[in-house]
Amino acid sequence: MKSRGPYRRHSMQFKLQLCQDIRGGVIGRRDAQRTYSVSANLIQLWLTQFDQGELNDEEAEASVIAEYEARIAALERKVGQLTMELDLAKKTPRQPTAGDSERSFIVTGPRPAPSDGGVK
Repeated sequence: MKSRGPYRRHSMQFKLQLCQDIRGGVIGRRDAQRTYSVSANLIQLWLTQFDQGELNDEEAEASVIAEYEARIAALERKVGQLTMELDLAKKTPRQPTAGDSERSFIVTGPRPAPSDGGVK
């Protein structure tokens, strides 16, 4: 079995579903090990927790809610940061560029220079 790197975290729903499938005879422990690359010891730990009632739908829902709350907090921080940047951009005066002294139009560009007396 190849190494998966540092620690992996499995969702409560995954653990609960795997334990239900093993206890229900849908999948065997060895098949679960091979299919999901999970150690036998970890599966045994989950099954023990499942049998003792420590893995249940309420905990699964609580973990989902905790994940959502963490995501919401991160998004709120990002909105705050962007709001501060926007406020700063609004308060900072715009530096005039070289072409700002002339009036220009989007379609036609700068005004044409006046002629010296007509076409020769």
